[in-house]
This record gives sequence, C-alpha cells and structure tokens, in this order.
Amino acid sequence: MSQDVSFVADAMKQAVPWVKTTGIEFEEVSADRVVASLPDDETLRNHVGGPHAAMMFGLAETASGAVVMAAFAAHLDKATPLVAKADIAYKKLALGVLRAEAVLGRSADDVLADLESGTRPEFPVSVTITNAEGVTTGEMTVVWTLKPAR
Repeated sequence: MSQDVSFVADAMKQAVPWVKTTGIEFEEVSADRVVASLPDDETLRNHVGGPHAAMMFGLAETASGAVVMAAFAAHLDKATPLVAKADIAYKKLALGVLRAEAVLGRSADDVLADLESGTRPEFPVSVTITNAEGVTTGEMTVVWTLKPAR
C-alpha cells in the first residue's frame, strides 16, 4: 500500500512562503520522486533573460525538500529534516519554464533505521533541472539529515 502524499504541494507552499511567491508548482509527488516547475517570469530572470541562478537553485532545493517531506511525513514527530549541504552544477543556459526532478538517493526505510539506531542519518537527493525541451540545464545534489526531536 502506498502512502498518500497528496498534501505535500500545499504543505510546501504554506511552510515555505518563498515557494508560493515564485510560483513553483508540483507536477508529480511520490515518496521517492518529485517533479516541480518554475514558471517563466521576467521578475525572476538574470541579465541574459533566463531564470536567475538563485531561482534554479531554489527550484531544485524545493523539489528535494518536497520529496523529503513526502518520504518522511509520518515521522516528523521524531525528527526535523534539514539540509546539510548542497552542490549544484549549471550545465547549460536555462531559458523559459524549468522543471526539477528530485529523486531520493537512499530508501526511506534505511534512513529511518539509522535514525532509530541513534545515528543522525544523512542521505542524498539528486535533482535534474531541465528546460521545456527536456534539455538538462543543471544538476544538483542536496544532502539532507534528520535531526532527532528532543
């Protein structure tokens, strides 16, 4: 039986006001994969007419956060998800609407086993950013941790 994660899109927009402000939408949400998109908005552009690098970073980090929320929603009373580090590579000039596909890099069960054993787990989320034609414009790895609740 799969977990209902339909709440994630609205929860992200409420918990992180920036998500709503930028117009990020969630096209697909599951407990191990999220696809989010950033509209082509001239107020978010850089000097060459594409989304500013900060917007690309933010879109990718938001998608990664959404998949973490979806994967660990039932356990947020035990731990708080936090970004430990992030690395982004800008591959190609980005123009127009962007999509970010975030994929959980370890199974949620493995991460939760670490948490239950008293270890503060770290786990990667890989994100691929593409333009409307499906061309990869950026790649990001976000390493998340679950900080145990006290």
